[in-house]
Amino acid sequence: MEELSVLFLNACEKGMFQGLQLPNSGPFISNLLFADDAIMLGEWSLENVNNLARILRIFHIISGLTINLAKSCLIGVEAEDGEIQKFASILHCKVGSTPFVHLGVSVGANMNRYNNWQSVFDVFNARLTGWKASSLSIGGHFTLLKSMLESIPTYYFSIYKAPTNVIEELEAKRRNFMWGSIDSIRKTH
Repeated sequence: MEELSVLFLNACEKGMFQGLQLPNSGPFISNLLFADDAIMLGEWSLENVNNLARILRIFHIISGLTINLAKSCLIGVEAEDGEIQKFASILHCKVGSTPFVHLGVSVGANMNRYNNWQSVFDVFNARLTGWKASSLSIGGHFTLLKSMLESIPTYYFSIYKAPTNVIEELEAKRRNFMWGSIDSIRKTH
């Protein structure tokens, strides 16, 4: 991925690819990379899309790595649908839309709304099944809460400011699990 980053840096320096300048004298960004996931950011133009296709082709030739364009999406911000479809066909990828999920986090959703936190609640509920509550000791409950259930919201909270009702619901789920309450059986805390 470092080679891909260098390709984008060189293309931006030579004026072949126009990334995005963040407001308030923020940094200039053309790509965001994490392990084998990548987001390419650039100005919306036919020339930029053609050059993006060229950069990705060069990356393939140099590294021998194949880019899975079937899993890739092009998202145009405030662009016309026909133009997005045209540019996506140039890149041989799908048309995407916001909000989308990247690295397990919803991007483009209004995270001030309670219902947009449903994915976090789903992860919590998957980890806090009733059989775990009934088969673990109080120490097991505590260990599971500390090791796993504190890290899940911390990841989201490091990116988004959570509404108060979201925090209260997550705390209630943790509290109920700690004291062995499940949906059908309530226990005193």
